[in-house]
Amino acid sequence: MKIRTNAPRLAVRILGCLFSHRAVPKYACILALGTVAPTQADSIFFQGNLIKAPNCTINEGQVIDVAFGQNIAVRKVDGVNYRQTVDYGIRCDASPYEWVMSLKITGQVTSFNPAALQTSVGGLGIEIRQNGEPLILGKALLINPKHPPTLQAVPVKDPDVELVADAFNVTATLTAEYQ
Repeated sequence: MKIRTNAPRLAVRILGCLFSHRAVPKYACILALGTVAPTQADSIFFQGNLIKAPNCTINEGQVIDVAFGQNIAVRKVDGVNYRQTVDYGIRCDASPYEWVMSLKITGQVTSFNPAALQTSVGGLGIEIRQNGEPLILGKALLINPKHPPTLQAVPVKDPDVELVADAFNVTATLTAEYQ
């Protein structure tokens, strides 16, 4: 980008006159203000190249299914037991550019854990973990799409609720975006 300007020197001197601590006669400033030449400016030229991000697909476009099975004991739901790996992949078309990508999981968040999705059973959530640490739902996580992070899901319970035996489910959205 090239920026050029040819502002007249007289304008700078006028500002110096108006804001100077030196004793300058009033009439000197008035005379200077009366002789200001019109400001001149040159054009500013901007240029660049638009590029398109490569297309990416999560899990080959298929639903990511995490099955916990039929035998989850109500009393053993503790945020450790029944942990499952979320099996997914990200495949992007080739690109000559390096791209920064973020990964985000969104869904209904429990009232007791900002990293847990609310299931169809009151007081039961599914906490999402990224490389073993709770992943705050709705918060973008910068990733390398060639090496996406390991995601895990684990049942957690509201400490103020007594869980009841019942089938449960929950749906979330996994989004990958270029920054």
